[in-house]
Amino acid sequence: MEEHTFRPYDRELNQLRQTVLEMGRTVEQQVAKAIEGIRKGDQALFDEVLQTERSINAEDRHVFEQSVQLIVRNAPAANDLRLVISSLQISKDLERIGDEAKKIAKSGIRLYQSYPAFTPTVELELITRTTLAMLHSSLDAYARLDDSHASEILADDRTVDAMFKAILRELVTYMMEDPRTISHSLELVFIAKSLERVGDHAKNVIEQVVYLVEGRDIRYTPEAKPEPE
Repeated sequence: MEEHTFRPYDRELNQLRQTVLEMGRTVEQQVAKAIEGIRKGDQALFDEVLQTERSINAEDRHVFEQSVQLIVRNAPAANDLRLVISSLQISKDLERIGDEAKKIAKSGIRLYQSYPAFTPTVELELITRTTLAMLHSSLDAYARLDDSHASEILADDRTVDAMFKAILRELVTYMMEDPRTISHSLELVFIAKSLERVGDHAKNVIEQVVYLVEGRDIRYTPEAKPEPE
């Protein structure tokens, strides 16, 4: 972003971006911890995710308050206004990723309370790694104000959708073959769906970065929509 002659204004814009980026780092850790809890059956990790979720909500409110103050005091225009609008939208998506991490942790708690010796029957590593990479790349693009990798992130979202469908098919097969697996298989469906939603929110973040950098709104356009099956 270009520097302004009024330095406090620059500081406020930078502080807004920094708040969003710190929020992004927190939600990345939240998703990783929730899945690690599933992998290890670690109740302490689940508890940590649930407790931290409150701080993510507080950070979302803080971004809103910072944005309002920026608009009221400085009446930003052009690139600066796009920065404020995009930051607000990105913050909301990050807050929702925090919600998905909480859902994963709650599913994990239910699984290990009902089945103390539970072992996941499907592989969640690849979809987790892909969604977290999408989120990290989207936040890095926001930090650098660089949307050059947007098309790759959008393509990864389609890959994550396909991974979720494959996991769903596998779990349906387990449930059909052995009705005793229905309860814990449904929890795994919820977990995989939450990971797929993390990918959707990461896609929303990169769409906002494109808007911020280029002034183009690519939401609901062919480049942002999934290819027909």
